[in-house]
Amino acid sequence: MEIKTNRKTIKLRTALVFCIVFIISIICTCLLNRNQIKEEQMKARYTAEATVNRIESQINQYLVASDFLKNIIEDGVSIEAEDYANLCRLLQDETHVVEAFELAAGGTVSQVYPVKGNEEAFGLDMLEHPERKKEARLARDSGQYTIAGPFELVQGGTGALLFDPIYTSDSSGNEQFWGFSILVLNWGKFVDRLGLDSLENAGYDYQIWKRNMTTEEDVTLAQCEDINLSSALEVACEVPNDTWYFEISPKKGWISNNVVWADFLFSLVVAALVSLWYWQFELQRYKDQVYARKIERSAEKARRANEAKTRFLFNMSHDIRTPMNAIIGFSDLLEEHIDEHEKAVNYIQKIKYSSEFLLSLINDMLEMARIESGKASLNPGIVNIKEFMESLEAVFEPATRKKALQYSCELNIRHDMVICDETKMREILLNVLGNSVKYTPDGGKVTLRVTELPDSAAGYAATRIVVEDTGIGMSEEYLPHIFEEFTREHSSTESKVVGSGLGLPIVKSLVELMNGTIKVESEAGKGTKTTIELSFPLPEENMSVSHEAEAKCPDTISEEEIPSENESITGKQKEFTGKRILLAEDNDLNAEIAMTLLEENGFTVERAEDGQICVNLLKDKPEHYYDLILMDIQMPNMNGYEASKIIREMGNSRSQIPIIAMTANAFDEDKKKAMGAGMNAHIAKPFDLRVLLDTMKRILGSYSNTHQEHS
Repeated sequence: MEIKTNRKTIKLRTALVFCIVFIISIICTCLLNRNQIKEEQMKARYTAEATVNRIESQINQYLVASDFLKNIIEDGVSIEAEDYANLCRLLQDETHVVEAFELAAGGTVSQVYPVKGNEEAFGLDMLEHPERKKEARLARDSGQYTIAGPFELVQGGTGALLFDPIYTSDSSGNEQFWGFSILVLNWGKFVDRLGLDSLENAGYDYQIWKRNMTTEEDVTLAQCEDINLSSALEVACEVPNDTWYFEISPKKGWISNNVVWADFLFSLVVAALVSLWYWQFELQRYKDQVYARKIERSAEKARRANEAKTRFLFNMSHDIRTPMNAIIGFSDLLEEHIDEHEKAVNYIQKIKYSSEFLLSLINDMLEMARIESGKASLNPGIVNIKEFMESLEAVFEPATRKKALQYSCELNIRHDMVICDETKMREILLNVLGNSVKYTPDGGKVTLRVTELPDSAAGYAATRIVVEDTGIGMSEEYLPHIFEEFTREHSSTESKVVGSGLGLPIVKSLVELMNGTIKVESEAGKGTKTTIELSFPLPEENMSVSHEAEAKCPDTISEEEIPSENESITGKQKEFTGKRILLAEDNDLNAEIAMTLLEENGFTVERAEDGQICVNLLKDKPEHYYDLILMDIQMPNMNGYEASKIIREMGNSRSQIPIIAMTANAFDEDKKKAMGAGMNAHIAKPFDLRVLLDTMKRILGSYSNTHQEHS
C-alpha cells in the first residue's frame, strides 16, 4: 500500500514538473521570438523610411524644373506665355509624371502648360480654394514646398499639387511673396515610379497614408493589393510641412507559423524529457536495490582503501626499516672497529649505500605527492635525441657491464632536435630502463628502440619509445596493478632487488603530463616490453639554445653537473685556499658537517645562525671580505629568500657576492624561487660534496672574472 501511495505521489509530481517545464520553455521561446520580432521590425522600419526617402528624392527630382522657373521670376525676369510654353516643354519629363506646369502670381493661376486640357485651372485662387488653401498658405508662410493631395483636379483626373513658394525683393531689399510655381503630378504614374511593388516582392503588406489638413480625415496615398495589416508596424515619416504614415507588416507575420509550431514542439519535447528524467530519478530513490548497490560499492571502496593503506604501511615499514637497520647496524660496527681501516671503509660504504637508497625512497614519495597535488609542470627546451640517448647509455654502462647484459639502443628518427622537458624525460627513461636492468638476470638482454612515426602532424615528431628486456617478467594477474602506488609483485626479500613501488606510477603520471601514453606487456620468466608514445614539437630554425644550456651559465646555475668520481676532491684544496665562505645555517649539526668538509678543502668558513645575522655580518665586514655565501632557506628571524633580496639591493660590491642556496627545499619551484630571489645556484640537501665543490668552483670563477673586468 505504501509503495502505491509513493508511485501516485511520483506521478503527480511528474505531471507538475511537466507543466512547469513546459511553461518555462514557452516563456523562453517567447523571449527569443521577441528578439526576432524586434529584428524584423527594425528591418521593416528601415524599409519604410527608405521608401519615404525615395518619395522625397523623387519629388525633389521634379522640383528641379519648378526651381528653374522660380529662379527666373526671383531674378525679376518677366516670362511671356510663348516663352513659358517653350521652357516648360524643355523641362517636361519623359514619363509625363508632371502633367502640367503652373505659375500662380499672388496665388492665382495665371500661366499653364500645356494649355490644352487644363483650361479650367486658369484663374484658380489657390490661397482661397477650399481643398487647396490649407497647403498653399502653409507653403507661403513656411517658405518650403508643400504637397497637396492627391485629390480630384478641376481639369479632371486625380493628381497632387506641389506648391513651391516664390519670393521677390523690392527696391528696398525686402522680400515679398510673389506667388507659386506649381507642379501638377499624375499620382498614379508617380506611385508607379516609386517601385513600391518591390515591397510586395519582398513579402511585405504596406499602406502609406496621411491626414487631410482641411478635413482631418485619413487619406490613403498608396497601398498594396490584398492588403492585410494585422499587427502592422507604423512608421511616422516627416515630409516638408506634413507627416506621412507608413504601415508595414510581413505577409506571413512577424513570426511564421512554422516557427510557432517548432517552438511548441520543442517545449513539449523538453518538458517530456525532463519529466521522464524526474520520473526515473524519483523511482530510483524508492528502489531498495539501488540503495543496496550503493552500500555495496561504498563498502567495496572502503575495503580497497583499507587494503591500500595496509599495503602502503607494510611496504613503507619494510622498505624504510631495511636501510635504517643497515645504517644503525653498520654505524655500531663502525664504532667497534674504528681502528680497523678496511672494515671501517667497508662499513662506511654500506652506510652510504643505505642512506642513498633511503633518500631515493623519500624523493619518490615526495615526487608522487607533488604530482598528485597538481604541482608538477613541464619546463620544455630543445633536446638532441641522439645525445640524450647516449647519456642514458653512459648512466647504465657500469650496471650492464657488471651483469654482462647485452644493451642496445636503436634510433630510427628523422629529426634529431625536438622540444621537451629533458629532466622529466630522463626521469621516465631512467625508471623504465632501471627496472629492466635491475630485473634482468646476468647475461640477459635489454633493448631500447626509438622510432619516429610516419603519421606525425606538421611541426611535431610523434615518437614511439620501446624498452624490452629478457628479465623475470610479471604475471598476467599482476599486470593490471603495475601503475598502483607502493605495489610490487615480489618484495625486495623475494626478488633481492630494492625498490619502493613508486617508479612506474611516477612514470605514468609524467607521461600523461606530457600528453602521451604508456603500455606494459609482460610474461613471467620471459621478460617485459614497455611502449611509450609521445608527440614532441619541433624547434623553429631560429631556436638554437635550450633551456638546459642556459641553465648551465655560470651566473644562473640551476642544474648541477656531477663531476667524475675519478676527480680528486682533495686536489681542489690549493685552489680554494684563502677563500672565505659565509655559511647561513641555523641547524648546528648541518653547520658542523658543512664547515668541517669545507675547511678540509681549504676554505675559511664563518657561520651565521639566521638570515638577519648573515646580512649584518656582510655589512660589518669590508667589501670583498667574503668570497661566497652558502644560504639555507628555512631559518628563524629571516629566511634565505629575504636575506638574498636584501643583499642584492645593497647597492655596492657586496650586492654582487655569489650566493648558493643549500637547502632541503629540492623541488623545481624551490629552485626557481631561489633564482628569483637573486641566488646564483641551488644545491639540495643532503648534498653531494663533489657537486657542491664543482658548483662553487664555477661560481667563484665566474665571479672572479666579472670582478676583474669591472676593476
